[in-house]
Amino acid sequence: MQQVKRKRRSVSGIIIFDKPYGVSSNGALQKVRWLLNSDKGGHTGSLDPLATGVLPLCFGEATKFSRYLLDADKVYEATMQLGATTDTGDAEGEVLETKAVHVSAADIEAVLPQFRGDIEQIPPMYSALKKDGQPLYKLARAGITVERPPRKVTISQLELLSCEGEQARIRVACSKGTYIRTLVEDIGAVLGCGAHVAQLRRTEAGPFDLTHAVTLAELERLHEEGGAEALDACMIPMDSGLLHFPRVSLTENSSFFWLNGQPVRAQNSPLEGMVRVYNHNDEFIGVGEIDDDAMVAPKRLIRSQ
Repeated sequence: MQQVKRKRRSVSGIIIFDKPYGVSSNGALQKVRWLLNSDKGGHTGSLDPLATGVLPLCFGEATKFSRYLLDADKVYEATMQLGATTDTGDAEGEVLETKAVHVSAADIEAVLPQFRGDIEQIPPMYSALKKDGQPLYKLARAGITVERPPRKVTISQLELLSCEGEQARIRVACSKGTYIRTLVEDIGAVLGCGAHVAQLRRTEAGPFDLTHAVTLAELERLHEEGGAEALDACMIPMDSGLLHFPRVSLTENSSFFWLNGQPVRAQNSPLEGMVRVYNHNDEFIGVGEIDDDAMVAPKRLIRSQ
């Protein structure tokens, strides 16, 4: 007997998900999307299966704005395992080398300043970056190592939270594209004992932190009690991740032309940069950019909800 295909719902918004250990970002997205029964979804930048924590998931029209969350700064708490390096830079990899650990909290504090500010990182082989269309992690699994050019990232905050025995915990606030595994490996190299990531938790992504996050268990409970529609209470508006952009309101006439791809003038608009755009009914209708003529040019549009 042929199985009847489940009809998906058209819902738009963001769920701040507390990703559990051992699940890929795409796996987390697909699980939540199934519970929500959404017709469209996307995540805002991968978290390693080893990592847990804040993963904004966008659904429906909100997927059009996921790139702005992808570009946002992040905050992590990482546990460094001192005295051992692995081929993946984390606890899931094979140990490459072990060394005795004679490192104190003061020793770690002394090396951290050189990793603050603008630094360069060589991306790990076990990453989703591509070389000639092939993800690096696939090459790494085949035993192939290729040259990776260094990338500039910014570490705005780096502090030691604790140091006990051969483990130390750090808090890192950083720009997009920062590899915490690489940071920990580099710190371990300077300390002379080597290190890898034993645990990793993302506590903030852009404007969102763990206080906004909902767990898989909570979503499953809601689904069991009230079906997919019960999860709508966990969704936040799609403009929630864009509040750092100035707000611009359009008249009914201007909204019509703007939604048809034409730049328009708006009262009290900034002189430059990206803006959040709302129509005469105070509904979010997309993101624009101030052009050279001081008009609001459409960039990413949605239809009135």
